[in-house]
Amino acid sequence: MAQRLIPLIAAIAATGCASASSGDGSPAPGSPLPLSAMIGVEVVVYPLTMILAEATLEWDDALSPRDSALGVADSLIAIALTERTPEVMWVMPEELRRVARLAPGLLVDPDRMATAALRHRLSKLPDPLFSQMRSLTGAVGDRLALVPASLFFFRESDGTGRAELTIVLVDVRLGDFWWRSVVKGTGPDPWTAFREALETLAPGL
Repeated sequence: MAQRLIPLIAAIAATGCASASSGDGSPAPGSPLPLSAMIGVEVVVYPLTMILAEATLEWDDALSPRDSALGVADSLIAIALTERTPEVMWVMPEELRRVARLAPGLLVDPDRMATAALRHRLSKLPDPLFSQMRSLTGAVGDRLALVPASLFFFRESDGTGRAELTIVLVDVRLGDFWWRSVVKGTGPDPWTAFREALETLAPGL
């Protein structure tokens, strides 16, 4: 696995660093996954834990209850990744949850981790999240974790909504951020907008 990660690191250094942030230090918009460097690599996908919408959208019914909305978002992410990028060895959130349930007290429930903090521009994974992710990721995979940190919905001038998904790829052994992006999509309802954002994340066609 170490030999496989060498070209991955080099490819992300060449393409990911340029897209890691904009001039003001915020995540770069619309940068797709560095898939050419991830072929055959095992990547653990964490569940989304933060979802919010502007009140003016009046999407409370569509996004309630919160746990159900998070579940829908996780499902759409899983579908987009597995259907559009089958060349990557994805380990999905349900496997994380299953393993965490088998070791209560040792492994933290991924739905209760502070992964939403990764929506901020950080130089390293902060503790105790760093140690929690290292333990849980290592129990189901290797060292790479794809983390959807937050999903926000904003009202557009035409009355539609804009989905903004902040997502990062991290090395849980070193605590390093390898890639970061904010993908966006618009639509008349949250899930149409989110699906469009995911097309940017994993273009597929």
